[in-house]
Amino acid sequence: MNFSLFLTELWNARLSLLSGLGDTILISVASVVLGSILGVFVGLAMTYGAKWLRFIVRLYIDFLRGTPVFVLILACFYILSVVGLDLTAFQAGVLALTLFCSSHVGEIVRGALSAIPQGQTEAAKSVGLTFGQTFVYVLLPQALRQILPTWVNTATEIVKASTLLSIIGVVELLLATQQVISRTYLSLEFYLFAGFVYFLLNFVIEQAGRAVERRISIP
Repeated sequence: MNFSLFLTELWNARLSLLSGLGDTILISVASVVLGSILGVFVGLAMTYGAKWLRFIVRLYIDFLRGTPVFVLILACFYILSVVGLDLTAFQAGVLALTLFCSSHVGEIVRGALSAIPQGQTEAAKSVGLTFGQTFVYVLLPQALRQILPTWVNTATEIVKASTLLSIIGVVELLLATQQVISRTYLSLEFYLFAGFVYFLLNFVIEQAGRAVERRISIP
């Protein structure tokens, strides 16, 4: 391993790698945020929805959780274009990861809400709280303590799954790294570098999750 040569090539490729890193972060943040919002509604529908709605949402969750992310990405990019919905590779990738994230978050939310005694919801209704107020002020603070650890794991999975977007031409960090390797032939050095960057991203997510978990935990 020629470390000095690697540093030189790393500096020369800094702009393309930073651009790829930026796309990776943007894809991950957008997918996790949108997927979490959609997942909350999925979890609410599974817990408090009518029987027919729970059946539909259960099919949605099981289908998406049982489908490889690789297939979801290809489906969002190629199949949607066939039916007239033309998305860019970036948009299709975010959509696929959002759907994947929502299915996992929905199941996480369902499990957390189901663990809360029904009597608390009935007590909130008896004092005149609407369902929205009950969810925000009574259910969500308790559910968060159970949701957060598993949600952090889902967020890290989305970061790792973002590498699959290279198959549809999204130049995220992995594809940017591969393009640099094709020019420099320093495969070991740059793959180790990319792996270290992904480790740092997931480490930051885990530490942030632990910090929030400590703040909301009961003393």
